[in-house]
Amino acid sequence: MSPRILLVDDEANIRKMVGALLESEGFETLEAPNGQAALERIAVDTPDAVLLDLMMPPGPDGLATLEQLKKRAPHVPVVMMSGKANLADAVRATKLGAFQFLEKPLTPEGVLVALRGALELGRTLAENRRLHAQLGHDDPLVGTSAAMDELRAMIARIAPTESRVLITGESGTGKELVASAIHRQSARSGKAFVTVNSAAIPRDLVESEMFGHERGAFTGATERRQGRFELADGGTLFLDEVGDLGAEAQAKLLRVLETGVVERLGGERPFTVNVRVLAATNKDLGRAVHDRQFREDLWFRLNVLPIHIPPLRERPDDIPPLVRHCATRCAARLGRAVRVDAGALQLLAAYRWPGNVRELANIVERLAILASSETITADDVTRVLPHGQDDGGGRLAAAPAPSGDGASPGPDVALADALDQHERELIARALSAARGNVAEAARRLSTDRANLYRRMRRLGIEPPRNVIET
Repeated sequence: MSPRILLVDDEANIRKMVGALLESEGFETLEAPNGQAALERIAVDTPDAVLLDLMMPPGPDGLATLEQLKKRAPHVPVVMMSGKANLADAVRATKLGAFQFLEKPLTPEGVLVALRGALELGRTLAENRRLHAQLGHDDPLVGTSAAMDELRAMIARIAPTESRVLITGESGTGKELVASAIHRQSARSGKAFVTVNSAAIPRDLVESEMFGHERGAFTGATERRQGRFELADGGTLFLDEVGDLGAEAQAKLLRVLETGVVERLGGERPFTVNVRVLAATNKDLGRAVHDRQFREDLWFRLNVLPIHIPPLRERPDDIPPLVRHCATRCAARLGRAVRVDAGALQLLAAYRWPGNVRELANIVERLAILASSETITADDVTRVLPHGQDDGGGRLAAAPAPSGDGASPGPDVALADALDQHERELIARALSAARGNVAEAARRLSTDRANLYRRMRRLGIEPPRNVIET
């Protein structure tokens, strides 16, 4: 597939000439006349590299645009260009992450050498990320919402400390990723990060898993085994789903947290461990304490620094970057490109995701495998994503098929809700066919652009930000 270059320049002649040069060399070109248009375009259609002008009145200049580009698409290399740049501009552009700074008038050789170097850097970084993924390294915290910004700021503040952290949130919100981020930003990052899924350990094996056992301690213990606390010595221990621990395990965990002393099952020599404990749960531990299902003293020990992760339905701004991130990971695993067009993104953004990020990742992987082409469209999403009636938990369940006598079996579906869902899917399909251009989508739907915008607002559909409309 040809490398895709986003040309950002307020002069149409520059875009035309540079575009012609790149296309003659086998590149695919995208265009934006200013910084705002570039940011909108990259929000749904990530290029392989960006060629960005410095001076683009009105609106944000090249440096401001570069700063935002690096926040939204940090792995996309950017080549700056200007005819009025000074040394201070070049230095600042470099500090903001620009790959190279070209002076106008541009030369074909200079543009091609800079872009090929930037693309090679992009390929190297992509390969590095692929290898890290194969090695099991954790994903970054993806999202652009205010809630995610607050979460990152909180992690940055508490990670350098030695205090215990209790991470709460619904299943699938990414509690282990938050715990991993805390570990990576702490002074313990060079040591082990050990995870324990408390809900997955049989109750009669919790003590052995947590603290280890000596050979012969019980039937089947044919050799000595180190427990998770011992394995995490000097590093971080993440207790996932800690609310599912039984009463006996809670008591033993409390003792270790208070003393730092561990004794293997069947052992006679206690030993001290230096472990920072991070815990997570999707349960309300305060209510569990009130109901006498969780020890109050253990809750106080764990809940020194609380972090709550909001569900995905409360931060819809994070859905598009998460979809792109999951699509990129699928592309690496499948060995081919995976793109998501504007219409598909609208339907995915309108879904409430009761399973949160975990469900989103599963759906995107399913779409990537089952889609009829490299580009996931609204039709693909409609076939895969549950739709129809809200089942009360945020999930849109498939609408029942009509029976032979015209009656619809099963729960009643409000006519207005069914019509809204049908209209939403029609608009998403039109946006897919129009590649995100609302004006073109309106023409395909035989309506005017203003009316389509009104309907989109009523249905909660955000206008695509990836094209310049004509």
